[in-house]
Amino acid sequence: MTTLAFQYPNLNKKTETPLQAIMNEEAATILPETAAPPRMRTRGLKVFYSKEQALRDIDLDIPRNQVTALIGPSGCGKSTFIRCLNRMNDVIPQFRMEGVVQLDGIDIYGPDIDVVQLRARVGMVFQKPNPFPKSIYDNVAYGPRIHGLAAGKAELDGIVFDSLARAGLLEEVRERLKNPGTSLSGGQQQRLCIARAIAVEPEVILMDEPCSALDPIATAHIEELIEELKEKYTIIIVTHSMQQAARISQKTAFFHLGYLVEEGETAEVFSNPQDHRTRDYVMGRIG
Repeated sequence: MTTLAFQYPNLNKKTETPLQAIMNEEAATILPETAAPPRMRTRGLKVFYSKEQALRDIDLDIPRNQVTALIGPSGCGKSTFIRCLNRMNDVIPQFRMEGVVQLDGIDIYGPDIDVVQLRARVGMVFQKPNPFPKSIYDNVAYGPRIHGLAAGKAELDGIVFDSLARAGLLEEVRERLKNPGTSLSGGQQQRLCIARAIAVEPEVILMDEPCSALDPIATAHIEELIEELKEKYTIIIVTHSMQQAARISQKTAFFHLGYLVEEGETAEVFSNPQDHRTRDYVMGRIG
C-alpha cells in the first residue's frame, strides 16, 4: 500500500496538502444536517464466524442520499459489515449475528422479512465485475423479470434502457445489446453490474471496493457515476483508497480490528481525526 506519511507528514500543518485541498472542495457540497431519520442504522451489531468475533458492537447511522465510505486496514470488518446490510452473510456457514440492523426503521433480521425483496431494496456491486453469462440486455432485464416489475416487453425495454442510461453505459452498448455482458471491458462490466442493481429500483446500493480491479480511467467513470447516483440512492462504499473516500463521500467510518473507531463528516475525519488510530491510518502509519 502506498502510504500517505511521505506525502502528508503532518495533518496539523497550516499548509494545505493535496488531500486537504480535495476535502475543502468536497466540504462545500456536503448536505446540511437535517432531522430526517437515517436510511439504515445498526445498533450493538456483533458478528461471529463460529467462535471468532469479526464485528464488535457497531453503532452506525447511514444518512439518506449521501455516500458513506467505510475505510480501514484489510481484515478489519468492512466487508463483513456491508454484507450484514442485505443479509449476504446468511449464506456463510457458522455465521452468527447479534444486535439490530434497520432499513427505514424496520429490523431486516426480523422473522417476517423476505430476504429476496430485501436484496432488491438493498442492491450490491462487488469488488470484481460479475456479469451473468447472458446478453447485455438480459443482464439488466433479469431482476425486473423475476420481481415482476414490467407488464410487457415495451415496459421491460424502458427499464433496461433507462438503467443503462443512468449507469452511463447506454450509448456505448446500444448497438450490441445481444452481445454477452462478458464481452465488455472491465469498467463497462462494472457499470453493467450497477445498471443491473438499479434496474429493480433499490433504495440503497452497497459497493464493496467496486474500483479495485479497474484502471484509473474506468475508476473515474465509476466515481462520476456514484456522484450522480447519490441524488436518488443511498450509497455505502468500502474502499481502501483514502483519496477516493475523500473525493466521493460525505460521511466516513473508520474500522479497525472489528471495531468502529470513528465516524463523521468526511472532511472532519480526514482533517481532524479524534482517535489516534484514525490519525495513524490516514497518515499511513498503519494499514
